[in-house]
Amino acid sequence: MKIIGFGDNIVDRFLDRKVMYPGGNCVNVAVFARRLGIESAYLGVFGSDPLGVFVRDAIDAEDVDTSKCTIRDGLNGVTEIKVVDGDRIFLGWNEGGVTTSDPFTLEEEHLQYLASADLVHSSVYSASEDQLPAVRSAEVLVSYDYSSEPERRTDAYLMRTAPYVDLALLSCGNMTVAAVEHDLKRVHAAGVSLAVGTRGQSGAMMYDGERFLTQAAAPTDPGRFADTMGCGDAFLAGLVVSLLGSGWSRTHRPRADALQRALAQGAEHAAAQCYVEGAFGYGRAVEVAAGPSR
Repeated sequence: MKIIGFGDNIVDRFLDRKVMYPGGNCVNVAVFARRLGIESAYLGVFGSDPLGVFVRDAIDAEDVDTSKCTIRDGLNGVTEIKVVDGDRIFLGWNEGGVTTSDPFTLEEEHLQYLASADLVHSSVYSASEDQLPAVRSAEVLVSYDYSSEPERRTDAYLMRTAPYVDLALLSCGNMTVAAVEHDLKRVHAAGVSLAVGTRGQSGAMMYDGERFLTQAAAPTDPGRFADTMGCGDAFLAGLVVSLLGSGWSRTHRPRADALQRALAQGAEHAAAQCYVEGAFGYGRAVEVAAGPSR
């Protein structure tokens, strides 16, 4: 099995800890999949600044292939965060740096590369919307993180993205069960085969077009708790690795029992991620400036 993260990478700068960590939704999924024993790669744009080097070095250290990535002149993405009672609070960012201001454009060689994978993962922070039809043409499974912003769930945005997505992940926070069910049905109706909503301590839900499946959050040890950074990405990595192991493909959707096992695997990996500072370690001390670089 092989998973490729296509899109965003970023540096997470914790103001309270005065430490920065490598991360980004697509990077995290690739790294977590590799830690689960799956061959993985990251395809995206790094800035030419020291932060771009920092992120790429960390990804390479995890044995995640970055050989097809591009370096562009300019700033890498960086976000500023603090942790309050274990929860990450986002304070600002530089809009993703060159990852989004000059995003990756897929050429034929990249499509052949993507075709070597079983699944390609991207996200709303990747500026990859216009590339999704090309990703779909590689005839691989596609997962996509819709995050939590309402503007990423409009009919127009779903029409632009959902027809090219097999599994959608939505961050549903403190939404009611009825609201989560409504959003998952909308995403499925827009073209997604499997729609999943993560609800923090309330667990997760999946809609496959026929039924809703629910999964409780796995227990955590408060004494070991670090923060929630990367928990959703760890959930997704555990989920898709389990689904691929059950035979999931473009032509075969796993049975309900396999879907339920995958949700449980996702919950376990999300809980374990709570004990990790940052997304996947590699913290480096930094002098904290007043606001992210632009």
